[in-house]
Formats: sequence, C-alpha cells, structure tokens
Amino acid sequence: MEAMVDEIQRKLAESNDIHTLADIYKDDVNIAVWKRDLSSGLRDSIASLLDQAEFIRVEDDVTPENVKDRLNLKLDHYENVAPLVDDLSHVVDIFCCLFEQTRVGLRLTKLDRAMCPRFHTDKVPCRLVTTYQGLATEWLKHDDVDRSKLGAGNNGLSDSESGIYSSRQDIRSLTVGDVALLKGEKWIGNEGAGLVHRSPNVGVNEKRLLLTLDFIG
Repeated sequence: MEAMVDEIQRKLAESNDIHTLADIYKDDVNIAVWKRDLSSGLRDSIASLLDQAEFIRVEDDVTPENVKDRLNLKLDHYENVAPLVDDLSHVVDIFCCLFEQTRVGLRLTKLDRAMCPRFHTDKVPCRLVTTYQGLATEWLKHDDVDRSKLGAGNNGLSDSESGIYSSRQDIRSLTVGDVALLKGEKWIGNEGAGLVHRSPNVGVNEKRLLLTLDFIG
C-alpha cells in the first residue's frame, strides 16, 4: 500500500474561484483552498463577537436548512452576529453541496492557544477549515514530510527537532478567510497520504476564531 501511495504526488489546488474546492476529488490533490477576502461588514461582525464573548464553543449537527436557526439560538444574545451567521450558513451549504451531505458536524471555537499544536493527519475523509480571525492553519506539502516522524515516531521531540520537515521554510500557512478542504486518511485511496497540518501558536492577547466542518457517520 505504501508503494502505491508514493506513486501519486499529492499537491495543493488554490484559487480565488470557489470552484477550485471541487479539485479535492482529484487523486493528486490533498488540499483545496478557495482564497477569499472577508467583507468589512463580516470582519466587524467577527470582531464584535470576539470582543463580547470571553468563551465561544459551538458544536452542533446542522443541515443547510436549519443552520441559521441553530446558530442564532446559540449566538443571538450577542450583538451584530447576523453577518457572521450568514457566512457560516453559506459555508455549510457549500460543504453539503460539494459532498452531497444532508447534515454536517459544525464546530466554531474561539481559541487563545493552539488546539492541535503538533503536526498530524486527520482520521476522517475530509475536513473543512476556515479561520475568521487570527493566525490560520499551518501545513506541509506531501513531498516535504517525513511521515515516520508523525505521532510516536517523533520520539518525544518537538516538530522543529524531530525531522518531520527539513526547514522552517517548508511550513505553509492558510490565511484569514481561506476556505480549505483537507483530505484525511479515511478518504478512499488516500491512506497514508492525509494532509499533514497543525494549529498555529497563538500569542498573548491574540484572538482566533476557527470553523471546522466534518462528515457525520
């Protein structure tokens, strides 16, 4: 199986065109990124929520039809959340359409520390991530990873010491607003080639708002 994986060179598909997200279906793509700029109204809504809420952790199974109601139920006591709720609903709709899902697992979290600080792969078919404010997800190109250093293979050493990557310059980063699809280990035909990524370090007094969407079942 490992030899078969190595025959395909996984790569990035990236564009300002939303249709680039469909490239995740290509065998040689393990990360697809729709680059977008957040509107000023959306940025204001995000900043307002982060200023008002000391703690945000919304976890729910949602559908394109009920996502607005479910989010409003959890966030309606905050001011100026409508632009953010509208955008979250739009991203849920995109994910469900692309993968023909009727419902998805949504997680919206305010972070003041790295949630997954070590480089790793996800044991899922595919995960959507988008950072609405703060530093965004870091990742490594398929060809830049020594996968033997993942997990226990790091021998207790940090990512910078373990040899999982050769140079700091190998580390790539998403940016605020990017909608990214990260192909995981459970995508059929992608075993041993899930995108290697981690959460960025969050500095003192930095506020990060992260959305992830996952398949259910």
